[in-house]
Amino acid sequence: MKLKIIIITVIVMIAFLAGAGFALFRDIPSIKDFDKVKTPHGTKVYAEDGTLIGEFKIQKGIYIPIKQIPKHLIDAVIAVEDSRFWKHKGIDYIGIGRALITDVLHMQLKEGGSTITQQLAKIMFLTPEKTISRKIKEAYLAMKIEKELSKEKILELYLNNVYFGHGAYGVEMASRIYFGKSITHITLPEAALLAGLIRAPNSYSPYNDLVKAKQRQEIVLERMEKEELITPQERKRASLQAIHLSSLRISTENYNYFLEYVRKQLEETFDIEKIYKGNLRVYTTLDTHAQVSAQRALQEGLRDVDKRNGWRGPVGKISIKNEEKEEKVSFTPSQGDIAKGVVLSVTPNQAIIKARGLKGKLNLQDAQWANKVVDSSGKIKTFKNFKLSDILSPGDVIMVRFKSVGKEILFSLEQEPEIEGALVAVDPQTGYIRAMVGGYSFQRGEFNRAIYAKRQPGSSFKPFVYATAIEKGFKPEDTIVDEPISYKTGLKEWSPSNYDGEFWGEITLRRALAFSRNVPTVRLAEMIGVDSIINLAKRAGITSEMPADLTIALGSLSVSPLELTSAFAIFANGGKKIKPIAIKYVTDASGKILLQNEPELQDVISPEVSYTVTDMLKDVISYGTGARANIGRPVAGKTGTSNDFKDAWFIGYTPQLVAGVWVGYDDMRKSLGHGEAGGRVSAPIWAQFMKEALSNKEPQNFTLSPGSEEPKNNLKTPESSKNPSNQTINPIDKRN
Repeated sequence: MKLKIIIITVIVMIAFLAGAGFALFRDIPSIKDFDKVKTPHGTKVYAEDGTLIGEFKIQKGIYIPIKQIPKHLIDAVIAVEDSRFWKHKGIDYIGIGRALITDVLHMQLKEGGSTITQQLAKIMFLTPEKTISRKIKEAYLAMKIEKELSKEKILELYLNNVYFGHGAYGVEMASRIYFGKSITHITLPEAALLAGLIRAPNSYSPYNDLVKAKQRQEIVLERMEKEELITPQERKRASLQAIHLSSLRISTENYNYFLEYVRKQLEETFDIEKIYKGNLRVYTTLDTHAQVSAQRALQEGLRDVDKRNGWRGPVGKISIKNEEKEEKVSFTPSQGDIAKGVVLSVTPNQAIIKARGLKGKLNLQDAQWANKVVDSSGKIKTFKNFKLSDILSPGDVIMVRFKSVGKEILFSLEQEPEIEGALVAVDPQTGYIRAMVGGYSFQRGEFNRAIYAKRQPGSSFKPFVYATAIEKGFKPEDTIVDEPISYKTGLKEWSPSNYDGEFWGEITLRRALAFSRNVPTVRLAEMIGVDSIINLAKRAGITSEMPADLTIALGSLSVSPLELTSAFAIFANGGKKIKPIAIKYVTDASGKILLQNEPELQDVISPEVSYTVTDMLKDVISYGTGARANIGRPVAGKTGTSNDFKDAWFIGYTPQLVAGVWVGYDDMRKSLGHGEAGGRVSAPIWAQFMKEALSNKEPQNFTLSPGSEEPKNNLKTPESSKNPSNQTINPIDKRN
């Protein structure tokens, strides 16, 4: 009887263990799956000039064979990550024991004990969760990998897939991001720095903390010497050798918003398998020069606006004991680089800052904007006799810009903006999207505001009101009355007002648009009919819902920057609606065209109407609310600001390019601040972008198409008699 019970118990236990084992290992993949990543055939994406700007593939990074990876990098990684790599069979029992002893001695989990093969198993097939079942799977899969793949192939796969921080997967991408060159050309100290990143990329990133990065590099070199992979002399030379990092600006994410837009368009046509494994080639409309200019202009503009709202204080606080000592490290920053810095000392007029291992000065004049301080509750305190010691103290961690990088390093004070924005530029003759930036930073947030942010355009919608009027026979010099008016809407009464609270009496349509007068625009909308305005806007390409009441005249609808910018093209190209195009064509590996997008233009308004509105919008810039958009060549455009300064717009164009800028908070309840209107906030960003984007193109005048008759009575100078206080007008309208 006892024997029977024992046998039954053993059978039950075996069945239980078998079942548990099956449940645990049923989803363990075959090592044959590694074949899928040997030669990735994803989708390559090219800019218009043929520059490769991105890839869509399952394996991230740039795959490089083991033969092309320098031996000193392989040695550095093995020394610091898995010194017994060449000896163990996937699991390093000696290493595990050593790690356990270390953990016990420190009374906490400090050592992982994972081999390179285990790390590869986790990277390729498993989740990062820290559970016993995952560790068991990892160990089992590591042993399978060791049985079926050579050590060289394991290293090759590992080095091409491990993460190095700042979006860099694999050694080739890491070398390009950190050193600006291929992995085949890196030196021993550079290899040691890269190897040190694997354990904790964010903590040991030289861009985040150069001191920690240098200390970690020393550990790697020590391990290499201990393992007799380098001599003591080589270690010493490598330790003293300067580290020359590439300038990590926005280059690593210049194209990300546009690439995501392209990827989603591809998914509407091709299945996922085709996109990520089909070896497709996507040729886009992007202008790389314009794209870089757009990213730079938007980021700088958002910083400027954010600074006007005040200083929000240091981003952290640390002990400066270790920061005060000199580091044997050389970093060559570029003028304009922005980095975290530590305040070592501060006087009323000057602070000594250490950023990226280099000491420099922050003078009072380069932090003057911070005399307005915003506390955590949003209250503002302004220092009249501002001193640096009012806002800084030793140990403060702040953001600084390298203002001068010559014999003396000078910094200016910066802060990460909370404000967001978007910029999109389109060729009005073809609809080709030339630049697209959907926010301050793709790393901070992937939401593409250029496409998906639907916000009130305010007065930047007014050109469609005036275009409708011109189409119905009005002329720019026709007059309309600017005086109080009220409308009953149910039980309520709506009384539109002008930004300055004044009324100018009789005024021409030209000046009403140039100075973005609200009341005359509403009167004009009443005369021509709301339905006619909506009809023209729809013909121009605005698909968003529009309110069928007079508030439409002041931009009460919600539109995306791409939608509104594309609609403006009808004024830049002689009255033709365009279809925004990001992808020109897609081919397979053999060059066969699978998808092609040709420009689609459709007549919406006559060339005469288009030319007349453009002529009026030129005045917006020459003497109206858009004066800050003057870039020294023929341009036309319109400012826009929603109620309470929540949204700031500028949409403008030349015959070659139409671009739109939106600035605001993602929280639609927040205001940019009193007076932060489109003409002050968005027009300078637009101007900076257009100057750079068009720097290699000759200026062009706006002209009528052959056979069209130029409109008469296009008066060019403002009629000062219509507004006695013309010289003191604040060219900012509450909805301008």
